[in-house]
Amino acid sequence: MTLHSRISGTGSYLPGEPVDNSSLIAAHGLDSSDEWIVERTGIRYRHLAAAGVSSSDLALEASRRALQAAGRKPEEVDLIIVATSTPDYVFPSSAALLQHKLGITNGAPAFDVQAVCSGFIYALTIAEKFIRSGSHKCALVVGAEVFSRILDWTDRGTCVLFGDGAGAVVLEASDQPGLLASALHADGSHHGILSVPGQLCGGVATGDPLLRMDGQAVFKFAVKVLADVANEVLAAADMTAAQVDWLIPHQANVRILQATAKKLHIPPEKCIVTVAGHGNTSSASIPLALDEAVRDGRVQRGQHLLLEGVGGGFTWGATLLRF
Repeated sequence: MTLHSRISGTGSYLPGEPVDNSSLIAAHGLDSSDEWIVERTGIRYRHLAAAGVSSSDLALEASRRALQAAGRKPEEVDLIIVATSTPDYVFPSSAALLQHKLGITNGAPAFDVQAVCSGFIYALTIAEKFIRSGSHKCALVVGAEVFSRILDWTDRGTCVLFGDGAGAVVLEASDQPGLLASALHADGSHHGILSVPGQLCGGVATGDPLLRMDGQAVFKFAVKVLADVANEVLAAADMTAAQVDWLIPHQANVRILQATAKKLHIPPEKCIVTVAGHGNTSSASIPLALDEAVRDGRVQRGQHLLLEGVGGGFTWGATLLRF
């Protein structure tokens, strides 16, 4: 029998109460306005984790909801992959901490993946390889971020864009095709247009430990590679964009989402857009959007979903799946 992998459950979690644009502007004395932010990004709200709340804490809540949706107990999980650029510690991994918080003691491998906003696509693709190899049967794949910890709150061009949150899926072995095609890419030569160019040395943050971005350069790069990688996975699955029921892209900026859908000739009504409610949550944004669309009934079993993301590095990737 040919082994496949399918998503059996989804979950997500957003910390605290939503913070609207006007409140954020007032709190940090930004030279901006609600109208300016909405017009350029589509973002109206974001959620910010309280002090002491870590990526693994957010991952825990999203994972519990995904496991409940899948009808699985934590001890049935035999692989944990957490995509994050804002881990709890330098080490151990947030995945190992999540494993402990879930009470999993079966020795299942647990590790983090760092591909920024493409992280969830990277993690999902890796988990699928484990399952199709026959070595594992039930994977917990999570995207979790506390980006509010690495923002320059005086930079109106970046601090208004990001939020905190987590999304998770349970990916299980199946005799029916689920993930149909995936593609992952990276090009480190573009690292200068989006990065956090700092590190820890001798217990002190050196370099620049805050997020820096060239917004226009990122936009141009993102629209091109997202369209290219989407077409790549469609070709690999011998499908066309017309056969896609839902496009679920990384929720970075509504203009990027709209431009990508237009290049793919996918109508706006087939694009899941949640950026207005939680901003850019990096690796968490795709599973957050997926879970919202599953729970409100838009995404149904048997539909074809195209997931794609692009992140600093630069990294990008896409997955085409039958839900």
